[in-house]
Amino acid sequence: MSRPEALEPLFRSLHTVKGVGDKLAALLTRFFGAPEGQEAIVLDVLMHMPSGIVDRRRQVGIAEAYLNQVVTLRLHIDRHQPPPRGKPHIPHRVFAHDDTGDINLVFFRAQGGWVEKALPVGEERYVSGKIDFFNGEKQITHPDYIVEADKFATLPLVEPVYPLTNGLSSKALSKLVRQAVDTLPDIPEWIDAATMARRKWPSFAAAMRMVHLPDNPGDAELWAPARQRLAYDEYLAGQITLQIVRSTMVSERGIARRFSGNATLKVNSLLPFSLTEGQKAALEDILKDLASPTRMSRLLQGDVGSGKTVVALMAMAAMTESGAQSSLMAPTELLASQHFRTIKPLCDAAGITCALLTGKMPAAERRKILVGLADGTISIVVGTHALFQSDIEFKDLGLTVVDEQHRFGVHQRLALSDKGRHTDLLVMTATPIPRTLVLTHFGDMEVSILREKPAGRQPIDTAVLSINDYARVISRLQSRLAEGAQAYWVCPLVEESETLEVVSAEDRFAELQKVFGDQVALVHGRMSAAAKQEVMDRFKANEIKLLVATTVIEVGVDVPNSSIMIIEHAERFGLAQLHQLRGRVGRGSQRSACLLLYKDPLSETAKARLETIKSTEDGFVIAERDLELRGQGDLLGTRQSGMPGYRLAVPDVHRHLLEFAHDDARALFERNPGLTGEEGEKTRTLLYLFRKHLALPLIRAG
Repeated sequence: MSRPEALEPLFRSLHTVKGVGDKLAALLTRFFGAPEGQEAIVLDVLMHMPSGIVDRRRQVGIAEAYLNQVVTLRLHIDRHQPPPRGKPHIPHRVFAHDDTGDINLVFFRAQGGWVEKALPVGEERYVSGKIDFFNGEKQITHPDYIVEADKFATLPLVEPVYPLTNGLSSKALSKLVRQAVDTLPDIPEWIDAATMARRKWPSFAAAMRMVHLPDNPGDAELWAPARQRLAYDEYLAGQITLQIVRSTMVSERGIARRFSGNATLKVNSLLPFSLTEGQKAALEDILKDLASPTRMSRLLQGDVGSGKTVVALMAMAAMTESGAQSSLMAPTELLASQHFRTIKPLCDAAGITCALLTGKMPAAERRKILVGLADGTISIVVGTHALFQSDIEFKDLGLTVVDEQHRFGVHQRLALSDKGRHTDLLVMTATPIPRTLVLTHFGDMEVSILREKPAGRQPIDTAVLSINDYARVISRLQSRLAEGAQAYWVCPLVEESETLEVVSAEDRFAELQKVFGDQVALVHGRMSAAAKQEVMDRFKANEIKLLVATTVIEVGVDVPNSSIMIIEHAERFGLAQLHQLRGRVGRGSQRSACLLLYKDPLSETAKARLETIKSTEDGFVIAERDLELRGQGDLLGTRQSGMPGYRLAVPDVHRHLLEFAHDDARALFERNPGLTGEEGEKTRTLLYLFRKHLALPLIRAG
């Protein structure tokens, strides 16, 4: 089915909107994160929610305008006092009055005579802005609005404030928003009348109008009916998509596998340690799934170092017993080869053929592997998403294991299982994902959790210190490195930024070099892969004692000898990130320490965050707390990874609506699995609005 006719105006490129040139269109496409190769559209503007409201309804005389209030005044313009020539730092002042008193309007670096034109002497103007005092006199610096007396209606008395990006002014965006709201078509209602009445919700179009062009500030509040309605719609679209995927995954029957137990026993006997209770339980879940006739779709969650790879290997070994192949997919070539190094020796010893397939391989080698996959002589293949490519044929792909799920959308999952029509799917993630999020993003998956750390893992002592104790930290570090320890020092940025008072990795590296000389090295995301690898290898070989880094070391770096992690500006990192970084130490035999350095003053949230990290090493506790403290957009690094980050819903406020949406989506599917008839059409409209229509072709007729 093609896109509903009614929605066409919302899918127009912003390029076609009056006043949007090439430069602005390109900027908006980047800012709204339009999909690869597509331009931002009118719908993107509608979905860009205000972050606050300015209330300009207070219209008083100058006498009743108080400090820091936003007011709208009707002023008589008396005279201008431009800055003296050659002194551009002195502001241009405009003196004005009304019946109750006097006020100055102040403009810095106002060139080109526009102030004189906007505020002609002897005329009246409405002026809106924030009141401040200077030398005992009331003034407004750079008023937000200046309008002629007869154009008062054009001054927005209740004005939403939007998140902006460099080069995009709030005036330009507000204008676009107004145009977008005006093009809102009449859309059929997908929520039933009884629910609408019970929750006192407006229609979709009315809700958009209330949020973007509110008559009073209450209309646009997060908990107001308009915003609740929109949040529910967004959740509902996501939940319906997951229901579609789920029904496709499950209805495509799997194969009930039979196992001899030979290979798994063999691998188990080769392991240098015995499986933890959690690993045994997870493996049991997986084998039960594989033996049942429906397809497995399971999420294996476990903190960094909880031994997920071993569980996956056991599952793949079981698959070879049943005569089928397995693939293990990692997000980067670095991680793929790390997995391969872990499992290859065990596979060799157990007599299982195992190969690594990456994009950078010589063609001849690649061809050899492709032949092995097609004729079934290779049982396990490890690689990146290059395993998706169309020239890769499996003889009988029975199990796909995907590492680090959140880089990996629903569509990739489907593409992969197309390679094997009845493929079982196991997804591993080191991000502990709280129940709410599992519901949201993996509603179509069962979950197994590894809670214990493998034997031999050392607890990590975590301390929180102010950066004012820098000298103490350095002297302590000197003595620890002298004893043979290795340390990481993590900074949030590569180079100094104008706006943030943050010490960058380069600055800190320069400072530490004065103390530690060539024992210290720097690694950051802007370096070439080869340069990064070279530094990491030297650190691993213990030639470098101290590694200054940005967060590039978050995932998958394993240096057992490093036992100290210092995180500078810890208040700038999210909890999940701090937890991942801390997980880089405590991998060897010696006791490890993590030091969180912060800069005063700390906000309440930042205090709570650092306190949480200090008090627990349980990733799940941390993830739940993270969700409470800052909502879910950042938790899975959504913004960069194509996870369904929410635009309208704010989980802290709207979490209860997710449960509603989950139940409503399920009920809809039980009632109408093919999404047919009028109800189906309305549902499809909803999916198009939230760009979830890519799931629509999956709906099997009947």
